[in-house]
Amino acid sequence: MLIKIIIVGLLAFMTYNLFKALFIMNKNDPNKPPMSKFIGRRVITSVVIVLLLLLGIVTGVITPNPRPF
Repeated sequence: MLIKIIIVGLLAFMTYNLFKALFIMNKNDPNKPPMSKFIGRRVITSVVIVLLLLLGIVTGVITPNPRPF
């Protein structure tokens, strides 16, 4: 259950960074941090999510749906 809460939190953090980068891209203010900072955080977060999912499946904490055939 804990790993699912962590994954949902990371997905929310990834969405926040996506929209933060969108607003920075639209304003184009040189005094603000670059858009690539937030896009990089989003990529790192997605890698962590994939690794947590794989770790959860391998250890048996998360059980995937069975194949339909």
